[in-house]
Amino acid sequence: MAAVLMLVAVAAHRYLAMETVAFLWVLGLVAVLALVALGAAFAGFAAVWSDGASGAGRLVRASLLALLTLAPFAVGAWRAYEYPPLVDVATDLTDPPGFRAAAILRDPRANRIVPIDAAAAATIAGSYPEIDGRRYQAAPDRVLEAIRSILARRGWPVVEQRGALPEQGEMTIEALASSYLLRLPADVAIRITDEGETTFVDMRSASHYGAHDLGDNGLRIRRFLADLDALIADLAEPTI
Repeated sequence: MAAVLMLVAVAAHRYLAMETVAFLWVLGLVAVLALVALGAAFAGFAAVWSDGASGAGRLVRASLLALLTLAPFAVGAWRAYEYPPLVDVATDLTDPPGFRAAAILRDPRANRIVPIDAAAAATIAGSYPEIDGRRYQAAPDRVLEAIRSILARRGWPVVEQRGALPEQGEMTIEALASSYLLRLPADVAIRITDEGETTFVDMRSASHYGAHDLGDNGLRIRRFLADLDALIADLAEPTI
């Protein structure tokens, strides 16, 4: 029952038939059911061992199914240990890209959009030293085109665009992102700054729910900027 319930819930949430808060409650119920099933299987093994009862094969299959159901929770526990308890990560910790639409549109039950304080900034800097802004030898419109292409490829809808390039020298794009498998929602803000000869890009990612992102926001920024690096290089004009 736990395995079937998890598969149905994941499919329902992934294809937008179940809201995230309800999905998280169902995941908690799945974990409880799988643990109860595993405990019952262990009790059955004890009965088989002491009384010589039959059914050892069924108990092995039940135990394996319960362990398989609990495997994603074990991965989550490992990531909770491996990554710091953050829900908001940015490349610029002094002046991170701002969330305006996200603060208005988020579910009231979701995490509030708050400034990244000094303690969180120190944790981000120590845990993700490789995450920083990007400076490109490319025009702002070319960088903007590449960013929009990656957003479309990932299926992250743009919810707000502020500023104008090159008129105002800066633009911020807010989009609704999600994790790959479970499609847990997060907001991203990407700031593009025209520096004249170069264009600078900063990014911020913040989870909607939970007190720990399990490393998701840092990985999201790292992968997005890696794709942006590759796409900007592909769009660069060949030199003669």
